[in-house]
Amino acid sequence: MASALRRLAAAFCYSPHLQFVRSFSLLRFGNSYRSFVSSASSEDCAPTGHPEFRKWKNGGGIFHKSACIDSTVFIEFGAVVHSKSVVGEHVCIASGAVVGPSVTVGLSTKIGYNVSLSNCSIGDSCIIHSGVCIGQDGFGFMVDEHGNMLKRPQMLNARIGNHVEIGANTCIDRGSWRDTVVGDHSKIDNLVQIGHNVVIGNNCIVCGQVGIAGSVTIGDYVTMGGRVAVRDHVSIISKVRLAGMSCVMKDITEPGDYGGFPAVPAREWRRQVTNYSRTSKQRNPENH
Repeated sequence: MASALRRLAAAFCYSPHLQFVRSFSLLRFGNSYRSFVSSASSEDCAPTGHPEFRKWKNGGGIFHKSACIDSTVFIEFGAVVHSKSVVGEHVCIASGAVVGPSVTVGLSTKIGYNVSLSNCSIGDSCIIHSGVCIGQDGFGFMVDEHGNMLKRPQMLNARIGNHVEIGANTCIDRGSWRDTVVGDHSKIDNLVQIGHNVVIGNNCIVCGQVGIAGSVTIGDYVTMGGRVAVRDHVSIISKVRLAGMSCVMKDITEPGDYGGFPAVPAREWRRQVTNYSRTSKQRNPENH
């Protein structure tokens, strides 16, 4: 029995933390089970040139022996899963992607080419497009008594909810005083910057080239048009829509449509645009 279990471990590139192996203990194999765990963990079923990493059987990527990876996961050649990471059922990890230490990836999530995940957790059924970076340090500095810039500690995480889609080359920083959060079913376009400590609610839409500074709080069902800018430490209530190129400089406490620089209610913004156009025509009639 023990030898049969060892052969099974070699066939499946066993890692001692894989969930499917734990089911053997429930069947009370006793000494045979203990032999399976101790001997299979030392099997080098696919050498990688590093004693701590092995080649994953499904796709050819490599993983750390302490990672917990479901047997249905696809790790493409060139992808790396680091130590103590947890990867759920039916996850696909494309070439060049790096799943950093202690990262959690929920079931049925797709991770694109050259994605970098660190200090974060990703929910179920997410789509992370190519080039996305999640969990890197936020932009936080302070000036010491000598006038030198010092880095503020960035020690917390980023948490991505379920059914979230994140477009190519978007960056989401880890938190410093609270976790950075993206709520369930939110959709984020390409080239978006989300600063540290930002909390985005559920079912939000963030269009391309939006920049959200640190410690912003955004409610549910908020829509941001392209190139919207949000200054740090402001709050936006649920069910707000921001026109493209708007700039949020203070808290928005009433649901509705907003636009302009600084962002104001849409009706007021339209009046501003109309008045500016009329004034411009009066001052420069020859140009109109």
